[in-house]
Amino acid sequence: MKFRKRTLEMLGDLICGNLGAADPQADAEPAYFPYRSSMYITEFFAELDMDWEHDGSTRHRWVAGVLEQLLADPHEGPAHPPESFCRVIDHLMNPADALNEGLDRPKALRLLNNALAREGFEAFYGEDKHCYLRHIGTSTVSVLAKNPHRPLSVAEMQRRTALAAFLDTCSEDALIEEVLLPLFRQLGFHRITAAPGTGTRRWSTARTSGCATPCRPSTSCTSASR
Repeated sequence: MKFRKRTLEMLGDLICGNLGAADPQADAEPAYFPYRSSMYITEFFAELDMDWEHDGSTRHRWVAGVLEQLLADPHEGPAHPPESFCRVIDHLMNPADALNEGLDRPKALRLLNNALAREGFEAFYGEDKHCYLRHIGTSTVSVLAKNPHRPLSVAEMQRRTALAAFLDTCSEDALIEEVLLPLFRQLGFHRITAAPGTGTRRWSTARTSGCATPCRPSTSCTSASR
């Protein structure tokens, strides 16, 4: 999916908080989006589990470039933006970030829709207080994915490719030490270690439980698993 460059930069201005006066005077319109410096732009995407780190370039144009790449992610059709892009919009419109208006953020929503309308979409709040996108021509609503089977993002596909390349070349011991042991420890098996010996013995240790006692493949471990 492609948006016009101007649209992407308008959205970038909203994410960066470039619009409005922090201390409005007379007829100046106040800011309705929090100002985000370079560090907070990176944090904005990190809160969405996205690995984008601002490189110090012009902020709203850099954000526009990120949004362009997110829009290139897999999606269901012209009426459904990629789920990653929808999550960015929802995060941008978090009621907790309301500034100079109420939690329903009508003025922030107006600015957002001024940009989205150029591409045939509009944003709105659902009853759950999340912000969704609706395709104006078909009234189709893009619902945030609630299952792990959504299309992978570009960053996720890159990580999958890197893991596949590692698995194609790694030894059994490297697989245990670099993948399996960290996985078991993350699951709560904190006492597990890689015992010295062959790859078979190391795997047996990791496979049987969360204890530090090496076990032969033919035996069962009776130690507590956690």
